[in-house]
Amino acid sequence: MKKNETKILVVILIFIIIIAGGVLAYKIMKDKQEMPTDSKEETNLENAETKELEEKQVQIFQGTDRPIAVMIDNHNQAWPQAGLQEAYMVYEIIVEGGETRLMALFKGVDIEKIGPVRSARHYFIDYVMENDAIYAHFGQSPQAQSDLKKFSINDIDGIAEDGVTFWRVKDKSAPHNAVTSTEKLMESARNKKYKTTSSKESVLNYVTDEINLEEGQAATAITIPHSNLQTVKYEYDQENKVYKRYARKKEQVDWTTGKTITTKNIIIEFCDNYTLADTENKGRQGLKNIGTFDGYYITNGKAIKIKCIKNTREEQTVYQDLEGNEIKVNDGNTFVNICPIAAKVVIEGEETTSTQSTAVPATTQNSNT
Repeated sequence: MKKNETKILVVILIFIIIIAGGVLAYKIMKDKQEMPTDSKEETNLENAETKELEEKQVQIFQGTDRPIAVMIDNHNQAWPQAGLQEAYMVYEIIVEGGETRLMALFKGVDIEKIGPVRSARHYFIDYVMENDAIYAHFGQSPQAQSDLKKFSINDIDGIAEDGVTFWRVKDKSAPHNAVTSTEKLMESARNKKYKTTSSKESVLNYVTDEINLEEGQAATAITIPHSNLQTVKYEYDQENKVYKRYARKKEQVDWTTGKTITTKNIIIEFCDNYTLADTENKGRQGLKNIGTFDGYYITNGKAIKIKCIKNTREEQTVYQDLEGNEIKVNDGNTFVNICPIAAKVVIEGEETTSTQSTAVPATTQNSNT
């Protein structure tokens, strides 16, 4: 009898072990099936957090690529120009004959055609230095040639190149037909052993949250007379929150795409130019841009008055509101228009129109010759 009881007990124990093993196996299989779901949820959460972080990062100025500054021809026979829309900043400053010239800055972008490229002027070098940029141009004035050497500027001169970095196109006439690309410029920079990365922070204080200048004046149309020859106008596109650019009453379009040139931000700075007393008598200009100067910051249909402070040629310009705080700038491209103090800049809005005609600098200006 005891033997039978022992056998029954053994059978029961074996049965219990089998059931327990089955339950344990089932639980393990269930956990394994559930694990991918948990991992997927964690991955989705991580991706969402990464996307949110990326969206909070400034897009117009990021990465370690060193900026490239390209001198762009702004003669009416050079229109339309290529590459301006892809530049994170474009400086417009007077040159001889009442013309202006543009300097477009590129960072971390691949642009197949930029131009027409023209010669360097010495005061543009100030803005090359404050952006830590490689300077691309096609020739230079004597003053620029001197300063390129004086400040050890990493420059790429189309006249001295091999015909590969720059080339001439057939749909425009010389000297308004020399073009280049970011790829060719970077190849040339590497061949010249220039550094191609930079840790220098942006000149502008970009922010990711939209800046609407609630206390500013309405600014839906801005007219900037650089000279009797060159007047620039910007008109606000409220739907896209950008400004369309016009020059000499003509809409500015991209050479490659045919689309209208637009900008998210406009900075106006009032500082005088003057004619250089050199032996060539070509009317070349100088720029009194060292000191503190009046200006405007314009974005999203509003404008505020600012101060533009540049202490030395090498130092970055600081743009402050009238309370002395560095202005916050919307994440987007910017045109910087530097015009004479007496320029009758007109800012129009739905409610008001104002004219700035006699801006007075806050400090004594020093000649930049």
